[in-house]
Amino acid sequence: MADLINAPDATSTRPYLIRALYEWCTDNGLTPYVAVAVDDSVQVPREYVKNNEIVLNIGFDATSSLTLGNEFIEFKARFAGTAREILVPISHVIAIYARENGQGMAFPMEAASRETPADVELGRTETAAPPASTPDPSETPEAKFMQLVPESIPDAGISENPDSPEPPPPSRPRPSLKRVK
Repeated sequence: MADLINAPDATSTRPYLIRALYEWCTDNGLTPYVAVAVDDSVQVPREYVKNNEIVLNIGFDATSSLTLGNEFIEFKARFAGTAREILVPISHVIAIYARENGQGMAFPMEAASRETPADVELGRTETAAPPASTPDPSETPEAKFMQLVPESIPDAGISENPDSPEPPPPSRPRPSLKRVK
């Protein structure tokens, strides 16, 4: 039993999930996009960064030499006709999703990636204390960042007559990612 891996010693599941969703997108003819939190450790064209975030197309047609490693996503891409080398730490990937339908997965920001170099230099880093109780999911930072919402259902055919029977509910609408700020 001593050979069992302790949870703190296990590697992050994030790079494996990113690779799996990338493969799912490409297998289904969808375009994989990654949303990235940008700081000094992320190598991307700064002119395309908005609110310290950038969304990158990592599809086969948009990249060359793509490597989805355990620590970094690396590739070359053209921005306004200029070739650029892109380097994204896996810990800075906020989400990976399909452009066409929004299906994918959002990730929580890791504590280390929330700190700025100035915070580290000035000793203003925070250590995470274990929660006293289980937090309400709607109060977590992840819940405030992105949420799954069903796609809009057109209201064609719904009559204004209150006596008419209610239309049958749609059969499981497909959720999509919606950014909530």
